[in-house]
Amino acid sequence: MILTTLLAALPDQPDADEARELAERELAKHVYDAAQPTLIDRIALAIGDFLDSLTMRGVGASWSPIVVVIVIAVIVALIAVGLAIWGRPKLANRRASESALLFGEDDGRSAAELRADAASNAAAGRWDEAIVSRFRAVARSLDERDVIDPIPGLTATGLAALAADFFPAQAAGVRAAAGSFDDVRYLRRPGTAEMYAVVAEVDDEVARARPAKLAFAFAEASA
Repeated sequence: MILTTLLAALPDQPDADEARELAERELAKHVYDAAQPTLIDRIALAIGDFLDSLTMRGVGASWSPIVVVIVIAVIVALIAVGLAIWGRPKLANRRASESALLFGEDDGRSAAELRADAASNAAAGRWDEAIVSRFRAVARSLDERDVIDPIPGLTATGLAALAADFFPAQAAGVRAAAGSFDDVRYLRRPGTAEMYAVVAEVDDEVARARPAKLAFAFAEASA
């Protein structure tokens, strides 16, 4: 009697079609996309397989230690060059969930779109909006280039501090642009054409400049 009561209280079990549909729906969630190996992961696995082949399969049994060291050094140099050119790998789910955030607000526009919006506002004399959009373009451009991730909670001042390590020649200009952004966005101080010109010039300079850290890494790998 008790067993019958317990069985009756259990939820209905899905049939085969329902179970398959539930499984497909669960696997379609973005969290499983994040579990997929990145390009760097696949490269690392390929290198591991190659090194295993040298020892486990006897392919490199006749190779001298110097040859093995040279092969490994070449592989490491290629990885360093790849990181210098393409930057750090990003998880797909993080880019999808965080890349739209700029200084605490949801804004998925590209750097080009933000610059176009800034230019439109500047032409109409809406300096506050123009300054905000143009500085957001600086942040979005750095994100698109895989230099700096504008993670949630990162402020304009924080972005300027991070950018100084990669663009020391433009560090003072980026700090000034961040100050103008904070002035019009949070302190409600009126923007001006001069302030916008500074932000726009810094954005153009950073866009043309090569990140110092990545340039150094590339030079080291090429030496």
